[in-house]
Amino acid sequence: MTLSPRTVEDLWPHGLGGLVPTAREVLNELRWREGRDLRRAEVWVRGRTADDAKRIGGDEITELGHRYFSTASATIPYYKVLRIHYEGETLFERLDRKV
Repeated sequence: MTLSPRTVEDLWPHGLGGLVPTAREVLNELRWREGRDLRRAEVWVRGRTADDAKRIGGDEITELGHRYFSTASATIPYYKVLRIHYEGETLFERLDRKV
């Protein structure tokens, strides 16, 4: 995962003790942090195949659970989140790990 240093400072001004935030943490920050708005986010998730990626608008997200988030038509595990964009910035990006 990679994050823009300026974005990390903006989202977590007190730091995370050197930890990189998870997709769940980023989405929760956008939903609950004053001055942020989950509805303006863009979440890209992995589909059923490796080459398949789908865009989900933050306004489509209805619930943020412990292991999954929900839209009106699907429940998606956080491990399928590839990227989170917010106002032109990439807040979260999962790097392809090949063994």
